[in-house]
Amino acid sequence: MTLDVTSAMNIAQVLTEALPYIQRFSGKTIVIKYGGNAMVDDALKNSFARDVVLMKLVGMNPVVVHGGGPQIGALLEKLGKESRFVEGMRVTDSETMDVVEMVLGGQVNKEIVSLINQHGGSAVGLTGKDGDLIHARKLQFTNNAPEMNASEIIDIGHVGEVASINTAVVDLLVSGDFIPVIAPIGVGEDGQSYNINADLVAGKIAEVLEAEKLMLLTNTAGVLDKDEKIVSGITKKDVERLIADGSIYGGMLPKIRCALEAVQGGVNTAHIIDGRVAHAVLLEVLTNQGVGTLIRRS
Repeated sequence: MTLDVTSAMNIAQVLTEALPYIQRFSGKTIVIKYGGNAMVDDALKNSFARDVVLMKLVGMNPVVVHGGGPQIGALLEKLGKESRFVEGMRVTDSETMDVVEMVLGGQVNKEIVSLINQHGGSAVGLTGKDGDLIHARKLQFTNNAPEMNASEIIDIGHVGEVASINTAVVDLLVSGDFIPVIAPIGVGEDGQSYNINADLVAGKIAEVLEAEKLMLLTNTAGVLDKDEKIVSGITKKDVERLIADGSIYGGMLPKIRCALEAVQGGVNTAHIIDGRVAHAVLLEVLTNQGVGTLIRRS
């Protein structure tokens, strides 16, 4: 077999350029919210799994929190049950909650665990109900539409928000060289299960773990300004300006707020990155360029 010297030198250069980042983040916790196209495209699923395994092998501590909205919707459709949303949140009655637990805690979670393990990692799947991990409370949703004379409280069922996080089981897994993979299902004081937005869960877990980074994978190139150009780095003041001028709206709003809360809560940096790019996680961790938007405290 003939040695391709140019290819070999390129590989060596990539590895040496990554070395300072590996040294910097070795031993640090990095929380990754995994969702969007990266969860449904086979090539992207495999590249994500390999990224996470490599991070663990070089000394970082990745913790994965995943979504699964499209998969939940697909199963509900098969069961002949209509999906309903209020301002982007899935209305979750008891029957729908059973499907959510089946899909997130079973199908999706175990697929991610299996994929990571196939690529040489040691992943363990959890929901927020395992090890008393995620304490939830019912989300109170208020409709303040201008055409209404008074605010209206809308019951959207088993949709929750994070009340508190108990990381004991995550700490145990990380110290044992396992990769935790967490489904965003919490349990309330009443024993009820609650479906919680995965971005919010990832942000809160990152805060409590005092993570070095929070990474939110999306189906966009990052935060875009009015001219559709990527904003590479933003602070709270920048976010307020971009919301005011209409650049940040819709589904990007909760992601940005989650990222800001995380950095204000002690996480060093948060990143909204393009999950449609192969190896997006490694590109963000091990290079200067990255593939999205960095959110800083100030």
